[in-house]
Order: sequence, then structure tokens, then C-alpha cells
Amino acid sequence: MYKTLTTLTLLLLWPAAHAAEDSMKFKALYEKEWAFRLQEFPTLASSVGVHDYDDRLSRVSERDQKRRYDYYMALRTDLGELSCERLDRDECINYRIFRRQVDGMIADYETRAYLIPFNSDWGFYMGWTRLPVETEFQVFTDYENYLSRLKALPAVMDEYIGLMREGIRAGFTQPRVILEGRDEPIKAQLVESAANSAFFSPFVQLPEHLDETSKSGLAGSAKKIIEQGVIPAYQRLYDFYHEEYVPAARTHIGASALPNGSEFYQAQVNFYATVDMSPAEIHDIGLQEVSRIRGEMLDIIEDVEFEGGLAEFIHFLRTDPQFYATTPHQLLAEASYFAKKADGRLPQLFGRLPRQPYGVAPVPDEIAPFYTAGRYIGASQDALRGGYYWVNTHALESRPLYTLPALTLHEAAPGHHTQNALAAEQEDQPPFRRYDYISAYGEGWALYAEKLGVEMDIYETPYQHFGRLTYEMWRACRLVIDTGVHAMGWTREQAQRFLADNTALSIHEITTEVDRYISWPGQALSYKLGEYTIWQLRRDAESRLGAAFDIRAFHDFILALGSVPLDVLRDEVERWSAEHETALLSDRGN
Repeated sequence: MYKTLTTLTLLLLWPAAHAAEDSMKFKALYEKEWAFRLQEFPTLASSVGVHDYDDRLSRVSERDQKRRYDYYMALRTDLGELSCERLDRDECINYRIFRRQVDGMIADYETRAYLIPFNSDWGFYMGWTRLPVETEFQVFTDYENYLSRLKALPAVMDEYIGLMREGIRAGFTQPRVILEGRDEPIKAQLVESAANSAFFSPFVQLPEHLDETSKSGLAGSAKKIIEQGVIPAYQRLYDFYHEEYVPAARTHIGASALPNGSEFYQAQVNFYATVDMSPAEIHDIGLQEVSRIRGEMLDIIEDVEFEGGLAEFIHFLRTDPQFYATTPHQLLAEASYFAKKADGRLPQLFGRLPRQPYGVAPVPDEIAPFYTAGRYIGASQDALRGGYYWVNTHALESRPLYTLPALTLHEAAPGHHTQNALAAEQEDQPPFRRYDYISAYGEGWALYAEKLGVEMDIYETPYQHFGRLTYEMWRACRLVIDTGVHAMGWTREQAQRFLADNTALSIHEITTEVDRYISWPGQALSYKLGEYTIWQLRRDAESRLGAAFDIRAFHDFILALGSVPLDVLRDEVERWSAEHETALLSDRGN
């Protein structure tokens, strides 16, 4: 009898023992990987408040790429020995997110995506120019670490040039058609002296607590490093860009025409959109959404009693001076007005709001000519600043005021700032999850936030409502254009025409946006697919819970998850809805 009970007890305890063992092994794996990740990507470490590597830049040579690949292949093998089913719910979510990150690192190497280290929107050479702004200069060591990073910059620049040379050899480049003007941020760094360099700005006015000897030494070192290292490095990149890269860049625009292009594009779709869908399926959803939104646009045209169809109304919006600011200050002031109006309405829809504030600022001049209309720039929790909502004040005639409320809700609150700042406060989550940014979730949420502006009474005129619809249409068009270009052989002109015919975006914005989709395959899909999923989940929860549906609790739950793939989001929100429905039925039964 004693032996029988002991055996039965052991059998009952066996699953729990394995679950505890898997949990311990998983935690050991992700903690080890996070330490590896911070060491490999020092600017990431700085951005999350880990300052052990503030004197370094990431190394990017083929050897470094292969070393990381080997590490993540071994890690994936170790992860395969664990069972998500044996972990508790939160740990299983962590596992699914972590496994996706590991798979993404592996896919990046296997598809050779690292051979194209820039797109029409951003690049490593632009990221470096943010170092003077994003470095927290408080003590003498901060300046020394910054100078160490500048010392490392020329070597890393040469590694990037080496990758792009290999890209030319392998036929893996950006399309030539999108390259015009993308050298401007490089050219901006080709100054005659360090005093005119953005990299020298931290030394223009050094803090009073430093003695004169220290100040002189730092400024002298900075001048030497910038003039002898940084500026020549940017000159090498500029020369390479014009003499080698542009002439050799591919003439076709679709990712599917790259070596292993179909696999590369599908990997990009999986990474950014986090959906198990074919390009054709995504294309069809886009066409359906374009048709639906077009109907709502026509309703507004009828409501304002405009004499003409959609094309004529769009022409009116693009050309009438009443819809455009005349000064950068006016555009920034209008953006600030809607930002503060939205801030005051947030408690209607949210129970928890972030501690970190945000400001409004123009897109930097050196990137503004080809940059998107706006962007959110976050800040670490220990930064001595808040986040920033960037507004593009270049070419004011292409920045319509009627789209500004939607842009503000998307980039600031309750969009990117609210989501990112709250995610950073999830201190109980492991850092690989807390600091992750999954485009389908983040961009999907921000597009969803634009429509929340209707419930928040942000839009004040029919034209602003039309502006919101044109932004939603813009994202629906992305589903059609991205898949059209990268999987179905669309031309650049065909993509531009489709966007021009269906949105009230300016012609300048249409050109920059289509070039962005061409140069950044898959990323543009994340917005509409994410928003589409969130609305499906909300409608399902409203249907199941009826009058008991609490919009503030719903939003708080989604944002408390942090950035998660869409399959995890769907599973968790459906579980939340089911639990609340069960509780509701139980209350009614009592």
C-alpha cells in the first residue's frame, strides 16, 4: 500500500516537476540571451538604461553576423527542448515572444537582410547622428564614453560599406529608383570643421561642474576624433554611395526578384505583420477595406454638399490654401493643440496612463525632405527628457492640416507614446519582452487610436473626419501596394497611381510613401492588419459582454500585455472576454 501511494504521488507530481524545470531552464536561457544581446547591441543597452557598454557601437561585419547566427541557432535548439504547454500562462506568452525574436534573428541572417542596412526612411548613418541627442551627458565619464563611440564609428562605417559591397556582388541592394536624395543625411556630415558637426554639439557648452582643464581636454579630443575620424568616414560612405552603390543598384523594385526573394519577402511579412497569411490573402483584405472606406468618404462628400466626385474633392483638398499652414510654427502649434486636447480626453477610455510625458518637435532638417509626416521618438525611463512627437515642417504645402488630428492621435496619445511609455513601465515582464517593439501590435494600436478620436470627439470638421478616413485608406492601400510591388510585379508608377486615386495625401507624400514601401518590404502591412485585428477583438468582446463591456478595462488589458504578436494578442483578448463572459453569466445565475 505504501509503495502504491508513493508511486501514484510521484506520477501526480511528475508534470509539475517538469513544468518547474522547464520554467527554470527557460528563464536561464532568456537571461543569458539578454546579456548577450545588450553586449552585441550597445546602443540598445544604453536606451534601456544599462550603461555597461556606453563606450561601444555594434560591430556588423560578416564575421559578426555569422557569430550571432551560430549563437541563435544553438539557442533555438535549446528552446526546442522546452514545452510551452508546461509553462504557466505568462511564461508561455514570454516563450512565444522570445521564440519569435530568436527566429527573426535567424531569418535575418539566412535571408541576408543585413546586406541592405538602410531604407528610404532610415539608416545606420542617420541613427548615429542621434547619438548627441540621445546620450545622457551628466558626468565626465559620459563624455568619455561618447568619444569612445565616435572613435569606433569609422571602423564600423567600413564594415557597413563592406556589407553593401557584398550586397552588390550578391544582387542584394536597394532599388536605384529610390536612392535619389537619400545621400543628403550623409552629405550633411561633410563639414569643414568639427565646430560645424552635429557630433560636436555636446561640447559647445559643457556643464559648470567640470573644471576648465577637463572641458578643454574633452573639446580638444572631440575636435580631433571628429575631424580625423568621423568626417572622413562619412566622406568614404558618400563616395561609395555615388561611385559604387548607385550605379550597381538593382533596377527592379520588387523583393521577390531578389535572390531567394520570395522567402525573403515572406520572412519580412512574418516579422512585421506576425500573421500566417499569403501575400494574395493580404492583398484581398486590402481591396475590401479600400472599398469600404471609399464608401465612407463619399458619404462625407455628400454631407458637405461638394459638387463633384472623389477625385475632384481630393484635388480641392490638395490645392485649397485654407488647408495648409503658412509657417512651421503654425503647423507645430496646431499639432500641439490637438495633442493637449487628446490628453484631456484620455480618462474617458483608459484607466491607466503613463507617467512619462511627451513634447512636440519638428523632424530634423537633414532628414525632413524625404521623411514621413510624423513619428514618435521614445525615451528611456531614466532619460532626462520625455518622448517626442515629431512633425514634419518641410514643404508645408504638402502637410495638410485636415490630417493633423489623426496624425497626432497616432504618434502621440493615445497612440505610440501611450503604448510605448506604458510598455516600459511593465517591470514585472522580462526585458526582452518589455523593450520589444512588434510592428503589427504597435502600428496596429496607433491606427486604432486614430479612430478612437471619433469617440473622444477630437475631430472638429467634416474635413478632419475625411482626413482620418484618408489616413485609414492610406493604410488599407498599403496592403494592396506592398503585396502588389513585392509579390505581384507592380511598377512604382502603378503603386503611386493607386495611392493617389484613393487618398487625399499630397503628391509629395505619395512619392515618399511609395518609395518607403519599395525599400522596406513588409513593414507597411503591419498597420492595417494590426488595427483590423484589434477591431475584430473589440467587436467580439462587445458582442459577448453587451452592456457589461468596459472600454477602459479592455484598453488597459491590451496595453498591459506590452508589444505582442497578433496571434498572442488574439489568444489573450479572447481569453479575457471569455473570463468576463463567464463571470457575467455566473452573476446572472445568482
